[in-house]
Amino acid sequence: MKEKSTIALVDDERNILQSLGMALEAEGYKVRTYSDGTAALESLNEDPADLGIFDIKMPRMDGMELLRRVRQQSDMPVIFLTSKDEEIDELFGLKMGADDYIAKPFSQRLVLERVRTILRRAASREAGADNGEATEILERGALKLDPERHTCHWGEKPVTLTVTEFLILQALATRPGVVKSRDALMDAAYDDQVYVDDRTIDSHIKRLRKKFKQVDDDFDVIETLYGVGYRFKEA
Repeated sequence: MKEKSTIALVDDERNILQSLGMALEAEGYKVRTYSDGTAALESLNEDPADLGIFDIKMPRMDGMELLRRVRQQSDMPVIFLTSKDEEIDELFGLKMGADDYIAKPFSQRLVLERVRTILRRAASREAGADNGEATEILERGALKLDPERHTCHWGEKPVTLTVTEFLILQALATRPGVVKSRDALMDAAYDDQVYVDDRTIDSHIKRLRKKFKQVDDDFDVIETLYGVGYRFKEA
C-alpha cells in the first residue's frame, strides 16, 4: 500500500490551518501544521515533509526566509500562499525555488489540485531518476523548457513560471501551429475536478506574454485566434 504524502502547512491564520488542513486530510494526506516559520523549520530539519505550503507574510520568520533555509537542506516542493497578488513577491519567491504561488482568498479545490500536480511531478521526476531516464527538453526556436527541472529559458535568459503557466506553455509549444482551445489548455493545466472559466486561461496567457516581454520586447510567438483559442507560432 502506498504511503500517504506528508504536507507541512505553515500559516499564522488559525482558520486557514484548520480548514485547509482538514481539506488536505480528507484527500488522504498527512498534514503537519505550524503557526510560524521558526517552528516549521525546526520540525522540517528533523523530519522532512513531501511538500510545503508556506504563507509569505508571517511573524518571526516569513515564508521566503523559511524557503531559503529549507532549500539549504532539501529540495522539498513548496507552494507559497500570500494575502496580496503582488507580482514582485511571486517572481522573487519562484526565483528562490518555490514551485507555485496562490493568492488569498483561494479556492481549496485549486490548492488541492496544485498539490496533486506538484506531488505527481515530483514522483515522476524521482521515478525517471531511478530508471536512469532523462525527461526530454522541449526546444522551439529561442524557447527551451525543461520539465524535469521546471526551468524555462528564452535564448540565454531564464523566465520564471508558475506550475500552471509552465503547463500551458508546454501544451502550446509541444505542437506549434496547432490551435489549442481554452478547454484544451484547461485540461493541460488543471485537474478534471477543478472548474476554471475562460478568463482564467486568458489571464495566464496575459501573464506569460508579460514575463517573456520582460526579457524580449519582440516576443510574439503566442498567438490569439479570437473565439477559438491560442497557438504557438511555427518557426
